[in-house]
Amino acid sequence: MLRAADRQWDTSHTGRDTGPVTVRLVLISHASTAAVRHARFPDDEPLDARGLAAATACHGALGRVSAAHRGPERRCAQTAEALGLDAAPDPLLCDLDAGAWRGRRLTDLGSENPADVYAWMTDPGRAPHGGEPVADVIARTAAWLDRLPDTPSRIAAVTHPAMIRAAVLHVLDAPPGAFWRVDVPPLSQTRLSLNDGRWRLRETGHPLDPVCDDAG
Repeated sequence: MLRAADRQWDTSHTGRDTGPVTVRLVLISHASTAAVRHARFPDDEPLDARGLAAATACHGALGRVSAAHRGPERRCAQTAEALGLDAAPDPLLCDLDAGAWRGRRLTDLGSENPADVYAWMTDPGRAPHGGEPVADVIARTAAWLDRLPDTPSRIAAVTHPAMIRAAVLHVLDAPPGAFWRVDVPPLSQTRLSLNDGRWRLRETGHPLDPVCDDAG
């Protein structure tokens, strides 16, 4: 887990000259589902009972936000509602499209076709499942970050581990090959800030809980 107290990260990767403004962004990974618990590629499944209870226990934990967004899937909608966020769906916040692998366990796929799984895990440009390559997720996430309003604001977004990993890589200007090295647990928060056109990673993978109500 990276914490801002341990190390500060900085980048000018946005390509924008925004001036002395601050955007505080918290990305929340949706709560757990059956697919998460069983290491399956997700489809549009709902939260499981444990995930819904955990998210409900964090209702109001984020405090006031200027705007709230979410992925279009049910698990994001349920997480946002349980947290008390009136979040607008945004297709750019959707999960990585796993194509023909949806609903399948990674271990089973690895046994059936290890070459395809290896290619997918090691080459960000490959999508042997017929869905979305990791490189495209990173580009999509960068586009979403770059279109955020460049005025002082506190923004929350409920989304997926894939999108949050991509945001971390974009902000740190890290190589796409590092995608799988970022751990994003369910119902965790990753906090970014934008100052003078420069994104900073403040913390990632930090559990969301009812007492964590400071978005700054």
